[in-house]
Amino acid sequence: MANIRIGLAFSDTGGGHRSAMDAVQSALLEVGANEFRDDRVEIIAESVAEKTHPINRAFVDFYNYLLRGNNQRWMQYYYSFIQATRPNDSAFGYAISGPYFRRWLREIEADVIVSVHPMVNQYFVKALRDNGMMGKVKFFVVVTDPNGELWRGWACPEADLTIVPNELGKATLVSYGVPPERIKVIGMPVHPDFIKPPSLGKDEFREPLGLSKDRLTICINSGWAGGGNMLQIYEQLSKVRRQVQCIFLCGHNTALYERAKAEARKSSIPTAVLPFHDRISDLMSAVDLMVTKAGGLTTFESIARKLPMAFDMITKPMPQEEGTAEIVINQGLARPVTRPSDIIEIVEQLQPAEDRSTVKLPNAYCLDRVDAVYDIARTVLHSVRPTVKSTHEQVPSQAEPGNRP
Repeated sequence: MANIRIGLAFSDTGGGHRSAMDAVQSALLEVGANEFRDDRVEIIAESVAEKTHPINRAFVDFYNYLLRGNNQRWMQYYYSFIQATRPNDSAFGYAISGPYFRRWLREIEADVIVSVHPMVNQYFVKALRDNGMMGKVKFFVVVTDPNGELWRGWACPEADLTIVPNELGKATLVSYGVPPERIKVIGMPVHPDFIKPPSLGKDEFREPLGLSKDRLTICINSGWAGGGNMLQIYEQLSKVRRQVQCIFLCGHNTALYERAKAEARKSSIPTAVLPFHDRISDLMSAVDLMVTKAGGLTTFESIARKLPMAFDMITKPMPQEEGTAEIVINQGLARPVTRPSDIIEIVEQLQPAEDRSTVKLPNAYCLDRVDAVYDIARTVLHSVRPTVKSTHEQVPSQAEPGNRP
């Protein structure tokens, strides 16, 4: 039995890149076990960006600081600064980061590197070249922003392949100089758990949290960093005429967690306040509405669960998320919350489907490709073992109306 060694590179800037890494890793192991039975898939995953140098660590910490509280309004300036200066492709940046990348590549001896983060790709190419590994080690980029407003760092013309969620991303990468033949439209890397039956039924999930099996249940999701305007939205729920209950996720924000608990004690709405939950796929099956910001992975996980969403747009969304919000809202899968009181009408009008499995997703922008992560995994594995014949029937990529991949 031969080994297929795969390096997965991500960063804990928010929670989406780690979620993408987890999704790709799970699919690689599952597809490997089922379809590449003569090989053993080994995966080495690393949060590389923050480990290269203290300066890069500071950028990661600053990014996460901006995600917390109301600091998100400054993100547009951070985004513009990064887009203009491109620290991910600078001589100084590689001078301080290169030793780590070259050492890591030598240590893991991978057949293929898969990056799910926009700030490391150019450094990987340089390090592969310096190590004499170009052409011997494949380098793939999996884009996790499902719209055309992409960080320039995603554009790496030297990558063997860049996988994008839809044609919008492909068009932007081509405009940034990536050869079209090195881009493949597949879909978003949503974890397989979100397309499988939940491990707990709705009643089983709610009961330990002290919640009713009969009430309309809303999840207020502050994301990995615990940001946004979620407390203001939560306070407005008390004005809803329907009987509702709530799960409030605070992420990695202890101050928000304490404030949310204090608000819940004063509220008449039954509320379970949690820092986070390690079975979000089960949670999404147990609630009727997800109130969140338009982060790529959370949004597409909700779409996979066919869970209606309300997007926190009280503060102008980050540029890389604004396009996602526009797509999903226009396709009828979410509604915007531009002021806290908007949530009242959204909840009052919500009509949960009795059986979500019967809900048909739109095929525009690959929104219905909820199992795309399996094709991402197959693409990676076939780059190492091209002679292996998969028994899986490939599903053609769905393009936006009027376009062809």
